[in-house]
Amino acid sequence: MPKLLSIFLTLTVFVNAQSIEDMKAETHKKEDRSLPYRWTKIGEGQSPAMVVFLHGAGERGSDNKAQLKHGVSDLLKWTQAHHKNAVVLVPQCNQGVWWANASHVRSAQGAKLADDTSMMLTMVFEVADRLAKENQVDPQRIYITGLSMGGFGTFAAVARRPDYFAAAMPICGGGDPSTAGQMKKVPFRVYHGDADGVVPASCSRVMVDALKKVGADVKLTEYPGVGHDSWTQTYKNDQTWEWLFSQTKK
Repeated sequence: MPKLLSIFLTLTVFVNAQSIEDMKAETHKKEDRSLPYRWTKIGEGQSPAMVVFLHGAGERGSDNKAQLKHGVSDLLKWTQAHHKNAVVLVPQCNQGVWWANASHVRSAQGAKLADDTSMMLTMVFEVADRLAKENQVDPQRIYITGLSMGGFGTFAAVARRPDYFAAAMPICGGGDPSTAGQMKKVPFRVYHGDADGVVPASCSRVMVDALKKVGADVKLTEYPGVGHDSWTQTYKNDQTWEWLFSQTKK
């Protein structure tokens, strides 16, 4: 490659580089609720993929910033470094409520998902649908990931709309094992620390076992001696994102 062309391409990548500070800050309103969210489109190619990123309980609020604390910068950096075209959506859950409308979330037998979808998750779907339409997202490559409360939200989101997602990656979360049958077409990669004292690893194990029983493509990675923070090493691992972006809806 000629030296001048190489310098030009390097400068172009630098100029187009995006960080979490560059993500657009918007709010979606429904009835008496407001859902803050950040989003960005990376790359200029046609039919981008989309990643929905659900944060944990500690990042709830209304500042439209705290939800960017864990993992989002790793996703943006990897996507840019590997020249992927993607829309990244990072909503912020309100204080005092949850992504998943579920009970007994820390039970070794799994959570119990309510009949109705939570208002927060309903609003996430509405924003995702709009962004997907406006940015001509490839409907075969819509992914979801989340940590802790967002891990529960990831399982819940796929249970609510199993035909929507091409792949799911819940971290230190859990779900309702009775919903495994309706989620069996969605590939899962599940991560948990086996020394997690906040959300026991059994919450992931029971979901993985249920998904295996119905023939789903699912794999559990447990980190020996790791507590609740199993997201840092997961999101910093290139193979995590390589697997996610390689999935296409069956």
